[in-house]
Amino acid sequence: MDITEPKIKREEILILLDDDFNPHNVCMATGAGAGIGRATAVAAAANNLMCVGLDTNEEGGRETEEIARKMGGRMIFIKADLTQDGEIEHAVEEAAKLGTIKYVANIAGIQHIDSVENFPMEKYDLMQRIMLRAPFYLSKLTIPHMKKSTDGTGVIGNMASVHAHICTINKPVYNITKFGLRALTQSIAAEGEGKIRSFTVSTGFVKTSLTLAQIPPQAEQRGITKEEVVRDVMMGASRIKEMISPIEVANLFIFGFSRFSKFLIGGDLLFDGGMVLTY
Repeated sequence: MDITEPKIKREEILILLDDDFNPHNVCMATGAGAGIGRATAVAAAANNLMCVGLDTNEEGGRETEEIARKMGGRMIFIKADLTQDGEIEHAVEEAAKLGTIKYVANIAGIQHIDSVENFPMEKYDLMQRIMLRAPFYLSKLTIPHMKKSTDGTGVIGNMASVHAHICTINKPVYNITKFGLRALTQSIAAEGEGKIRSFTVSTGFVKTSLTLAQIPPQAEQRGITKEEVVRDVMMGASRIKEMISPIEVANLFIFGFSRFSKFLIGGDLLFDGGMVLTY
């Protein structure tokens, strides 16, 4: 079975006219070394923002930086471990030197497939730090910069999932962190007085290496083939029998950041092929 992450094409990027989409404003994106994080960083740069991408994967991050620049965008990659507060603080300090931090895309995530009774607690702690604590801390550090901007506005987008709406077996901590991101999003929005906005993006399975890595353990634990995992488990409840691409997800972040989403305050962009609401 071959599920490969599609290359980013300029013509697939949503380009929006927004006065705040300019090189003086900074968009920070975590998980920028690959997948949705890479696509969002490239899309932000293509929309004339100064993008700062974070990841522990330096090779992947540099590649993302190169892709963004080849498309005429501005991007700086900073190697950062989101489990280390000092590295998050350093990244924010460096980003602030490049302009006004106006947008944050919390995308970085990992997966571990196991039941509650067998779940290793060290993996639980790691997933919580990367996927919930780090978005909280990055939000805490960047909101003051947004408030100090010329018009006092800013937007934080958080990558949720259909697993922020429904829970499937053997993904307990992934489910917990994604539900938690929706709570964080609504908390930020409740305090933001309409000026600091926050939203989540919820999709089904995305064509990324993270998705590919989930297939073998799911097959083993469910006692079915890899093909059956994709057809019956991943896409079984979806009305569209294909995975969404990273750039399609990135485009949702661009829309959510833009002036066209003025009323997207604490809301969730559920683009799941009908998986959650029509099954």
